[in-house]
Amino acid sequence: MFTGIVSGKGVVAVIEPNDFGVRLTVDPKGWEYRPSHGDSIANNGVCLTHAPAPGKGHGDGMLYFDVIRQTLETTNLGSLEVGDAVNLESSVTANTPMAGHFVQGHVDGTGEVTAVKRGTDEVRVTVGVGREMMRYMVPKGSVAVDGVSLTIAEVDGEAGTFTVALIPTTLELTNMGGDAVGDGVDLGSDMIVRSVVHVLEMTGGEDGGGVTLEGLRRAGYV
Repeated sequence: MFTGIVSGKGVVAVIEPNDFGVRLTVDPKGWEYRPSHGDSIANNGVCLTHAPAPGKGHGDGMLYFDVIRQTLETTNLGSLEVGDAVNLESSVTANTPMAGHFVQGHVDGTGEVTAVKRGTDEVRVTVGVGREMMRYMVPKGSVAVDGVSLTIAEVDGEAGTFTVALIPTTLELTNMGGDAVGDGVDLGSDMIVRSVVHVLEMTGGEDGGGVTLEGLRRAGYV
């Protein structure tokens, strides 16, 4: 579990293909957190396990992850190149401030940047998504974009897009300052919104007729 408050911005150092996917080495670039073997680290919002080889890890200061093909195909980790910046976040602990929102680190889908509008005090980024993800985009609600917890400023249902406003701090501490039209981004929906949508769909039936006693039985609530 994460909060979407990025605590470090690393750089891809090595991408080594292997039988199951790739071995990803990330230079944390001064990130203060030093994970132990087996710790969960979000990379661009994707929960990965820190798995240094014997003698690696704390000794050389690098982060090591094994990324399977399915993850490469369903997230933007598959398009990473050496030198690319990645957003880093350690998993939530009992004393972690909940400054963002609940982020599972399980990417729900991907989107494509369709517009970037740069102003004097903010940058507005518009992301195009499919119908599946648009169900979870709520005005003034939360969304994780490449692991960054953001508030949805606008939703355009007809165009299938949502817009977020990035303040200077976000631009400085994350890799979103380099977003350009055509870039792919990983998306994590708000798990509370996703749960509500799921329950409504389960209880409303195929015709979407609302909550019924029979629907509640089907969903296991009665």
